[in-house]
Amino acid sequence: MAILKVDTVSGIGTEGTVFDGDITFDSLNYMTLPKGTTTESNRGRGLIGGGSTPNTDDIEYLQIQSQGTAIDFGNLTSSRFGLAGCASATRGLFGGGATPTKLNTIEYVTIATTANAADFGDLTTASRDKSSLSSATRGIWGGGDTGSVSDVIDFVTIASAGNATDFGNLLSAETSFTACSSPTRGLFAGGADPTAQNVIQYITIATAGNATDFGDLTAALLGMGSASSNTRGVFGGGNPGATNVIQYVTIASAGNATDFGDLTAGRAQPGQGNLSNNIRGLFVGGYIPSPTSSDQNIIDYIIFASTGNAKDFGDINRAANDSNRELGLCSDSHGGLTE
Repeated sequence: MAILKVDTVSGIGTEGTVFDGDITFDSLNYMTLPKGTTTESNRGRGLIGGGSTPNTDDIEYLQIQSQGTAIDFGNLTSSRFGLAGCASATRGLFGGGATPTKLNTIEYVTIATTANAADFGDLTTASRDKSSLSSATRGIWGGGDTGSVSDVIDFVTIASAGNATDFGNLLSAETSFTACSSPTRGLFAGGADPTAQNVIQYITIATAGNATDFGDLTAALLGMGSASSNTRGVFGGGNPGATNVIQYVTIASAGNATDFGDLTAGRAQPGQGNLSNNIRGLFVGGYIPSPTSSDQNIIDYIIFASTGNAKDFGDINRAANDSNRELGLCSDSHGGLTE
């Protein structure tokens, strides 16, 4: 039998009995109470924006905790690919990309409400194939192809529309790399400069400054996808070889990546951003390069706490070989947000 212990019990007026103080349970069932507000407990929506080929302005959504096919959400302000998404618990942002003209545009949506995107502000440079991550307050984009390869890191305050501000610099100029975060740290992994890299680097999100070395991937890769819980960063896919390898790190502890398992199919350029809640991470779309050159509309998922192979989640709401690469992704419950 569980024993309820409280510090103080008082009855005041018509309010009834008031329990004051921390509540503990003496129980072998290890029961814990839910955390957060009702609004926070209802989160779990992920967004998929843009993509090629051909270019599209579609935004779709899905519920991370349940499997199935993505559903229409609305539209970006223009068709584009090579964009990167990030989010708070309420707002989703999509930055950069190309039409194929490179863009500096940031646009936003309210994640809980299906609708078209609206203008937010501008990045410091027009670029595609950037990497993005976020905390509950800051959205961050790094690197990318501006015509040359960039090492610039930008940030915005997600709750306040406006132009991005310089955050610092990557260890070296990178494009076609990936990123994820805990509430305090952001990781950038892999990429090309112009050859594939195995470097993982990190920033402290609340403090502007240059990136610092974290460790190495299991192989030099570009065009990976990533997802994170509060504690683990997971990277999947990538070139060369359209690999199916998934690898992970513990975000709080610098060190090299470790094998996690395999995707359901090897592919490069799954969506850029962090599509996850604190339990599941999703890898969305991508393509298998020549000689097949086929876009993939599949969505895989992994369970962060248990290493193992990915499982089928469902599909993007587009046919195979139809705008399923170079996507922008974001979610309202990713690892950069507190529980």
